[in-house]
Amino acid sequence: MNMSMYRQFWLAIITSMLLAFIGSLAASMLSARAYLQEQLTMKNADNASALALSLSQSNPDRVAIELTVSALFDSGHYELIRVVDPDGVTMVERLSGPVELEAPRWFADLLPILAQPGQAQISNGWAQVGTLTLLSHSRFAYGALWKSVWRMVGALALAGVVGGCLGSIILARLRAPLQAVIEQAMAISDRRFMIIDEPRVPELRHLAGAMNMTVGRLKKMFEDEAARIEALRRAANVDALTGLANRDHFMARLRQSLEGEDAGEGCLLLIRLADLGEINRRLGRVKTDDYLRRIGEQLAACANQDPPAFAGRLNGADFALLLSPGSDGRARAASLLQALNDCGRRAGGDDAAVWIGLGRFDHESDLPNLLARVDGALAAAEASRRSAIREVPSDEPRDAQHGTGQWSAMITRALAQQWLRLVLFPVVDAAGRLSHYECPLRMLSDEGGQWLPAGRFLPMAERLRLTPALDLAALRLGLNELASRSELPGLAVNLSARSVVDAGFRQQLLTLVADCPSESRRLWLEVDENGAFSELPAFREFRLALLKTGCRVGLEHFGHRFSEVGLLHDLGLDYLKVDASFVRDVHHNRGNAAFLEGLASVAHDIGLQVIAEGVTTREELSAVIRLGFDGVTGPAVSEPSAGG
Repeated sequence: MNMSMYRQFWLAIITSMLLAFIGSLAASMLSARAYLQEQLTMKNADNASALALSLSQSNPDRVAIELTVSALFDSGHYELIRVVDPDGVTMVERLSGPVELEAPRWFADLLPILAQPGQAQISNGWAQVGTLTLLSHSRFAYGALWKSVWRMVGALALAGVVGGCLGSIILARLRAPLQAVIEQAMAISDRRFMIIDEPRVPELRHLAGAMNMTVGRLKKMFEDEAARIEALRRAANVDALTGLANRDHFMARLRQSLEGEDAGEGCLLLIRLADLGEINRRLGRVKTDDYLRRIGEQLAACANQDPPAFAGRLNGADFALLLSPGSDGRARAASLLQALNDCGRRAGGDDAAVWIGLGRFDHESDLPNLLARVDGALAAAEASRRSAIREVPSDEPRDAQHGTGQWSAMITRALAQQWLRLVLFPVVDAAGRLSHYECPLRMLSDEGGQWLPAGRFLPMAERLRLTPALDLAALRLGLNELASRSELPGLAVNLSARSVVDAGFRQQLLTLVADCPSESRRLWLEVDENGAFSELPAFREFRLALLKTGCRVGLEHFGHRFSEVGLLHDLGLDYLKVDASFVRDVHHNRGNAAFLEGLASVAHDIGLQVIAEGVTTREELSAVIRLGFDGVTGPAVSEPSAGG
């Protein structure tokens, strides 16, 4: 039987106190009984001597002796008074019958008081009249012993309470630092590294110091390895001069924005710096590089204003900016044009022109057509020979036809009518076995209408602050699906960062999973990497609240902020789903292959599963498995057969 140290300590305290209590009580009772027996024996002897002397001085005869004995016996203090003449004939005898004791009978039977009777000789001058035997009644002694036992019990009980209080104080002094050490050890087992204050208790201080040192070394090793992997990521995907994404990585992100499950509307800007070769000849390489770095800073700042906007450098003078859904592309382009012109003037090229081509897209756009249209707009801007913006003269994306009020009504109606459903996409492990299903949400636009993918309505739901309600609906659908299909290994539900920040949402989520404990153990909850890092305190609270529910928690679209992975060391995440832009053509991209291999190694070191998103070809699938990934999902992944 396993028993905690605290219980063992308390058991030891209680047992020792009970033993001390019983021993002290037994010793006290036996000592008190012996004392009372001795005192009663002495009293018997003294009373017998006094009575015999009194009778001897009064020229006793048989009648006088009988009268005196009867008078004394009637006082009720004696159990036996007997006078026997020299011939052994009883002259007078008084013996009391059963009387009520001043203590329980069982107590008298347990601790009998056996006092010796007193004896004395009655004489008349030199002649012996008889022998007096006197035995005092013991009921008073039993009463005194009973009262003394209760006083002893009270004293020992008080001592026990005081001892218990002292034990509690000692335990409390030990419990807090010991609990901190236990929580630190459990955190390490949960892949969370935490430092604790060293307690004042010497033994615990040494233990806590050793644990802190171990945690520090683990964190240092983790951070060093993460820094190395981040360097690989930057080398493979980042333009060394400007810090923006290079062409291959930007194009992979753009393709994912058009083809991914969460694809929606957006805006693409192509930017070209005029006469960069002439600027380089006139200013020199150092100043030109400084000019390009400032251009990169302006583009990065523009992208950071509205995540997940994304900027990249396509070649020497060409840049691109991918704006998130809901952004005002024209206004953002105008602001960016002014900032880039200012950079040109500071670099000494007052006549330096910047051209911007602008085009919007939706979920039905294809990459070659989009690039051709926006490149045509860029050519039109370039033809003006001065800084200019040209927008693709095309129809608005279909979703733009709906205003904010219409979207609000549509989403609210879908929630009320339960016009929502999940679609299942398989995620398989490295051996090809089914791991779980990803289940993005679909929404019915109107009765009898089409089912909209998440990328169509979630951006507007974010703006309208309706994502918590949608995420709760998705959770209920997922739990119901798990309850009705026990053969499902698991379902992954995407959650918005806005939902995670909402305390009311978190409480409702905890209530839902608490009501479905068996289903919750097959529930995977994932938050976008950018949202998790942007709302890290709320995400940390969200994760810690779910630690004991059995739900798995992870990040999706992971990799772009790998340099901040150290912030996740204390969260105890279960898995990472790596963004498809790193997986695209990885079998041909050695830089990304090295990055993904290192990422998988670091993740495995802290107990995380690593899953590749958006795998589109068998070559990509084979490559990520060789790089150490635990699972894959995407168009190239088919659902395993029942016997697979």
